[in-house]
Amino acid sequence: MKRIALFLATNLAILVVFSIVINILMAVFGIDYGSTQGLLLFAAVFGFGGAFISLAMSKWMAKRATGAQVIQQPRNDTERWLFNTVARQAQQVGLTMPELAIYNSPEPNAFATGPSRNNSLIAVSTGLLQSMTRDEVEAVLAHEMSHVANGDMVTLTLIQGVVNTFVIFLARLIAGAVNNVLRGNQENSRGQGGFVYFGLVVLFEIMFGFLASIIVMYFSRQREYRADAGAAKLVGANKMIAALQRLGQGRIRNDESALEGSLAAFGIRAGKKSASELLLTHPPLEKRIMALQQGRF
Repeated sequence: MKRIALFLATNLAILVVFSIVINILMAVFGIDYGSTQGLLLFAAVFGFGGAFISLAMSKWMAKRATGAQVIQQPRNDTERWLFNTVARQAQQVGLTMPELAIYNSPEPNAFATGPSRNNSLIAVSTGLLQSMTRDEVEAVLAHEMSHVANGDMVTLTLIQGVVNTFVIFLARLIAGAVNNVLRGNQENSRGQGGFVYFGLVVLFEIMFGFLASIIVMYFSRQREYRADAGAAKLVGANKMIAALQRLGQGRIRNDESALEGSLAAFGIRAGKKSASELLLTHPPLEKRIMALQQGRF
């Protein structure tokens, strides 16, 4: 749960920071808190703005976070094989060759990120290369390539932007209504509610932010099934099943994922199982394997 808790806490912290900035900017620009349209506009600007800024910086942030080294010119047989495999898969799905990187981690994992389908990064861990056969690594690369081909980074950003917007908007709308009741409708609480109103906003943002995370996690799990299906079409279902089974063995040895936040959402595997699947970015490996065995692709 540590990874999930950190992911949720980070998103909630961002919402609280946005809350402070929005209050300041609305006061500076004289935007009426009583105007629902004005509040919704600001909520959308910050809800989508933060999500798209993160998307635009995603490749740079991923390299910094993992220390991934981009393969500019293959230096050995393994790098040449990786490069040629990714290039072939990119051609199969009609994409520009993504940047390919390796990062140092004993955990068998890989991830894809980037602001667009033709401006992306695929990275694999040293642990994955050491623990898997080439057929299994090929399937993992196909899974990440399918994420890129499906435009999952942009899709998840749009979903995050929508839920952020409604968290910001509804938190203020409901906080204003509650504050009005507490103050006996004596004045416009959203405009002059002070610390009570602001405290209610933070409380409701935490509550709605948690519920919004459940929605985002649901869409994230659906993406994993689609990426598995895409990999099955590219390299065959048997290779993808074998890769997932190998990941299951790696999970027993090392249950915590080193990838955090959005990187964890786009990794091939997640950390330990949560008490509820509602908070998982990935479906359980057993369900993913069953979907492939049943030909759901």
